[in-house]
Amino acid sequence: MNDFTFLTEEQCFDSSRKLEILEKRGTIAPITDFSILLGGYVSDDYYYNNVNSLEDRSGWYWTSSDDKDNDVRVVRFDGSRVHSYVNRRGGGARPALPYSSIRNIASNGVRRRDGILEVEYGEYPQKVASKRLQDELERAYNYNQSSIRKTGKTYTTDSRKHDEYDEKFSAQIIEEYSFDDGKKYVRVKANSYYDGSEFKLSNGERYKDGDYVWVEVQPIKWLIDEKSDIALSERLLFAGVQFKHERNYKGDFRTTDIKEFMDRYFSKDITPSFSKEITPEEKKQIEENKAELEKQRNPYGFNFGQVSEEDIIRGAIESGVAVFLHGQSSEGKSARVKQIDPDCVIIYLRNATPESLNGKSVYNSETGEMIDVKPTWLKKLEERCEKDPDNYHIVFLDEITNALPSIQGIAFNIVLDREVNGIWQLPKNARIVAAGNDMKDSLAANQLAEPLFNRFAHVYIQTTVENWLQWASEHNIHPAIYAYIAYKRGESLRSKYDGEKPNADPRKWEMASKMLYATGQPEMLRALVGEDITREFVRFCNQRVITLDDVLKGNYTERDLQMNTSEIYATAMGLSQVDEANFEKVREFVLKLGGEPCAIFDSLWTHGDESRMEIVAEARLANSRGGRRV
Repeated sequence: MNDFTFLTEEQCFDSSRKLEILEKRGTIAPITDFSILLGGYVSDDYYYNNVNSLEDRSGWYWTSSDDKDNDVRVVRFDGSRVHSYVNRRGGGARPALPYSSIRNIASNGVRRRDGILEVEYGEYPQKVASKRLQDELERAYNYNQSSIRKTGKTYTTDSRKHDEYDEKFSAQIIEEYSFDDGKKYVRVKANSYYDGSEFKLSNGERYKDGDYVWVEVQPIKWLIDEKSDIALSERLLFAGVQFKHERNYKGDFRTTDIKEFMDRYFSKDITPSFSKEITPEEKKQIEENKAELEKQRNPYGFNFGQVSEEDIIRGAIESGVAVFLHGQSSEGKSARVKQIDPDCVIIYLRNATPESLNGKSVYNSETGEMIDVKPTWLKKLEERCEKDPDNYHIVFLDEITNALPSIQGIAFNIVLDREVNGIWQLPKNARIVAAGNDMKDSLAANQLAEPLFNRFAHVYIQTTVENWLQWASEHNIHPAIYAYIAYKRGESLRSKYDGEKPNADPRKWEMASKMLYATGQPEMLRALVGEDITREFVRFCNQRVITLDDVLKGNYTERDLQMNTSEIYATAMGLSQVDEANFEKVREFVLKLGGEPCAIFDSLWTHGDESRMEIVAEARLANSRGGRRV
């Protein structure tokens, strides 16, 4: 039986005793889905490494050190130290044990680029299965199908709710199953910290207490501190167990409830189960069962994965269905169409005439007859379709809601019959896309006639601060504007248009960026985004900051760091101009300002440059602050 323990406060934070693995990886630790289901706290603001991965969200975890007041020191989501009552159940467990005790039986040892040795030892429920696999496992379980089998192994957890502080440990047994995908799973009844509220797991799905959730049993990864002979679990492996039922903790970890739990249950539970080798006949039967299960679950062979707005647009185009893009002005509707077909034929219906859409009839003096002449847009479309017959080519009916009803009527005939003026058919590889503003968003918009509306697939496009910032980081938007929008959020990305004064919107900010690069005078932006927002922007840019020279020379004090939020963002913006040689030093400083300012710093510094993105990714992994959300 392994002698599991928790790290001390000194091993986590003391400059002279801090473990080397925490110096390099940081004190932040990711929490497993299994721990969340058992009642563990999980953060939506701090991540171990990858800010885009729900699997890397952090939790807080116990140390073995008391706080001199009968309670215990813990490590918060952001890697800092605080204290907690010992009778809480939301703390995560990050077990540690002597590396020498497992050295000869650990497997898959890998030394990472930061010098840290990682090994695997034991296995434990950790990651939630995908939505699709949840359905397969639940169906197989409910119908007692041969594709799922008990391994005979069980796991023990505490059945108590997170707020049952006065109740002692009550064992709950969870059975392990093998599935025909070759992996092992447990079926867990959610008993979360969030009571009746929904919570999200790493598969992106939301759950609530009482839901049954399938969790995959995976090898446990340990980080090896070779100087101290310590193996530390990378993740928080379980939760829901009181550190100590009685609030009289004096630092003797051997007397705690959670130590007893690890000695009695956890140390045995991590021992892998072994299933007998499957015979060829059994394997064949499993495959047949799997095929039958798939047929029952999905008789039409559909792909039930999530789809984006762009996926829907492309799907409509591929299937020959006309698609309508809704959205406010400057939402990038035209840009999305041009991404799909850079040479698309654009018709601005707001300024269109019947002749420009339908063509015209002219008198042929030689024959004395009237002849029909195709409209220019149709000629261009036919040329492109004929030249490149293997691809689709878009005719883009822009500003359709700003067109007069008579023009909408002509557009209806084109959409309905794929016919122009009752004479010419659109090429077979031509596709129709339209775009327009809703009436509430445009003073010039007209209601779309119901028959025309019903001939389209409809996609509603909205620019959020998050996706605009992502776009801005890839399109060289001025860093001052990027930082200002990141700070103000939705308040200034778009302001209301009153028909009289300039208003802000995503397109205006792109124009403002060009003007700012050209003139270096923020006051000029009032001609684009209005007086009020320009005044705020100038105030944001013209405030106390710690400069790049200050950071490189160390010309600042701890008192200088006591800035307001606006000053912090402005500082991060200015420091993003650092070169690669001084990047690491400056980024370490920016981390002191917080995770969100550092995220802005990273985005501004990389500006879509792949080599710089690699440098940032490496910094996120190796920085002494570890996985703070940066």
